[in-house]
Amino acid sequence: MEKAYKLGITIGRFQTFHKGHQVVIDKAIELCEKVGVFIGSSQESGTNKNPFTYETRESILRAIYGDRIRICPLPDIGVGNNSRWGDYVIDCVTERFGEAPDLLVSGKEERRIDWFDSVKGLSISELYIPKTIDISASRMRELFVENDVETWRTYCDERLWDRFDEMRRVVLDSYAHTQTASI
Repeated sequence: MEKAYKLGITIGRFQTFHKGHQVVIDKAIELCEKVGVFIGSSQESGTNKNPFTYETRESILRAIYGDRIRICPLPDIGVGNNSRWGDYVIDCVTERFGEAPDLLVSGKEERRIDWFDSVKGLSISELYIPKTIDISASRMRELFVENDVETWRTYCDERLWDRFDEMRRVVLDSYAHTQTASI
């Protein structure tokens, strides 16, 4: 069955992955022939805001999605959330896939509205998924600190449940580190 879009992308830090992220990626898979999941701040790890390495985040996504998505790093470039960032995203997608995306699927955030304003000659649809699950990655990290495995499990795919202790250790080791290597 032909899908509505050829190439859909979604972008997130996934620090850490939760069911809200899953809703967004699942919608991209439903609508798009190919899905690129770009892990933002891919060069960041070891801090309270970004405890997990790119490789760990990639492994988490792979455990849930297997080969149904293509996972790619998206390092920060220090320009903020604006059309210059959008140009950078398009360049990264085109470099990885050989074509520009025709759909961005994301959670509703005002800061993403002007990402693709300066992109000339491209038609990129944007689908914002309303927040139906009241969770954030920040809260998920707090659940590790609180050692609240039961609440964490309610917001986490069961395929990740056996990783709680390992992920908790990373969060606790990173908890006091606030300095980032970002540009």
